[in-house]
Amino acid sequence: MGVAGCGKSTVAARLATALGCALIEGDDFHLPQSQHKMRHGIALDDADRWPWLDRLGVLLAEAPGGAVLSCSALKRRYRERLRAAVPALQTVFIDIGPEEARARVAARPAHLFPPSLVASQFEALEPPLGEPGVLRVDAMQPRAVQGEAILRWLGHAAPQPLMETPP
Repeated sequence: MGVAGCGKSTVAARLATALGCALIEGDDFHLPQSQHKMRHGIALDDADRWPWLDRLGVLLAEAPGGAVLSCSALKRRYRERLRAAVPALQTVFIDIGPEEARARVAARPAHLFPPSLVASQFEALEPPLGEPGVLRVDAMQPRAVQGEAILRWLGHAAPQPLMETPP
C-alpha cells in the first residue's frame, strides 16, 4: 500500500510471481465513475472507496492459496475494512516522498491517475506504522532490495535473482 507512484503495482506483481500466488491489481476494480473522476483530476472520497474496498476484500478472502493486493489503502479505516475481510492481512507500506511520487506519476501519462492528484494522496495518507502486521519499505531502494526485505519478513526464502526484471 502507499500513495500513487510509490511502486506498489510493480512490487506487488513481482512479489506475486516470487510467491507463486495471485495478483489483485486494485486499480482494475475501481468503479467506472471513480475511474472517470480520477481521469478528470477529481480525488476520490470515502463513498467512492467503500464499494471498491469491499470488492477487494472479497477477492482477497476468496483467493485460493492467498494473493498479493496492490491497493493505496491510504487511511487506517480502509485497511481495517480489508482486515475485516482478511483478519491475518499483512501490509507492506511503500514509503515515498511527495516530489518523487509526483515525478513518477508524471512519467506515466497513460495511467488513469494524473499528477495533479498526488498531493491529495498525501493529504489523505495515514501511515500504518504501529498497526499490526505492517512492514515499511523505502520506495527509493532498488526493487530487489524491497522484494528481499518483504520475502524475509513473510518468512520466505528469496529466489535468485529476485525481482531484477519485470515479470
